[in-house]
Amino acid sequence: MKKYFIMLALCFFATTIMAQQSNGVTYDLAKIKKGYYSKRISSYDKEGFNGDRLVGIKPGEKAVVCDIKGSGIINHIWFTIAPPPELINRNDIIIRMYWDGKDYPSVESPIGPFFGQGWDERYNFSSYALSAGPANGTGLSSYFAMPFANGARIEIENQTDKTIDNIFFYVDYWQVDKLDKDLGRFHAWYNREITEAISDPVTGHEVANIDGKENYVFADIKGEGHFIGLNYYVHSPSPAWYGEGDDMWYIDGEKIPSMVGTGTEDFFNTSWCPKEPFQSPFFGYPRVNEDNGWLGRTHVYRFFITDPVFFEKSLKATIEHGTSNDMQLDIATVAYWYQTEASMIPAIPDRNNRKLMPFTNFWDIHMWRKAWQESKAGKKSWNH
Repeated sequence: MKKYFIMLALCFFATTIMAQQSNGVTYDLAKIKKGYYSKRISSYDKEGFNGDRLVGIKPGEKAVVCDIKGSGIINHIWFTIAPPPELINRNDIIIRMYWDGKDYPSVESPIGPFFGQGWDERYNFSSYALSAGPANGTGLSSYFAMPFANGARIEIENQTDKTIDNIFFYVDYWQVDKLDKDLGRFHAWYNREITEAISDPVTGHEVANIDGKENYVFADIKGEGHFIGLNYYVHSPSPAWYGEGDDMWYIDGEKIPSMVGTGTEDFFNTSWCPKEPFQSPFFGYPRVNEDNGWLGRTHVYRFFITDPVFFEKSLKATIEHGTSNDMQLDIATVAYWYQTEASMIPAIPDRNNRKLMPFTNFWDIHMWRKAWQESKAGKKSWNH
């Protein structure tokens, strides 16, 4: 009996420790905090009516969403925008965030991709820290913690050719008497590239890739911190499987990556060339192509909430585009991480370099097949 109670006590102790260390949510949520004051900045109508929005942001104009003084932690952001994406391009509405009085942003991205809406589309998306929807992805939310010691500013820039009629928003935050010194600053960076194939997948002549020099780069960070998430948007002009690209991570100046994966779908915790919608807190496929094979657009995400990637001097994070970079793909990403201080991020692609690529349609494929048949130089081919 004594042994039974000892085992019971040990099980209870282990369960308690696991609950406290799993992600901190249950333990921290119950902890009473001193010196925290709940605050909100929103687009509510200051005259008491129902005009709760910013109105008429013209092409080329910027709008300041919030300009907070002192120290605190932003813990919730929500936006919705009118008109909808089919009338005004979310890929050309830019969100920027500035911390601690810096004159450069530590967050810069088109607003759609930042919140999990690729290209200029809208669809429901739900994850641990970011969501879009319901009402077909029109409510955009973030629950990332965003600490600051000396001010926080968020702005929107309209880089479209049309006026943004309305922006509705919440920015909820805690003003704090004293910000913990070990709290990092939130960063996010958008990149986009139409990759070039350096080998031909049809011939089957695979090229060895050890150093990853031709890989797509989704993070290029200088400083100390930890990487926490990625939204990955891929538009494939071919029905062939776009994956098998290994993720490669260069930590603190490495020339050869010390962390290497086994394929695109594996990196995103999936397998066997998936083509079905799936969403969970840490990874998923909120948007999959509906064309032949893997032709078209796919959105995949992964958040490193319990397994962040740590670095002390720098981090370069890359992924192959196809097996050993044998695929031409239109890839766009938004990377999320924390650093010890608010740092400058690389410039994001300009409007021209964010221009959406057209879809490959049935006639394109028919013409490609015709050219292939003609290349047979008179030899019979199936359904010639």
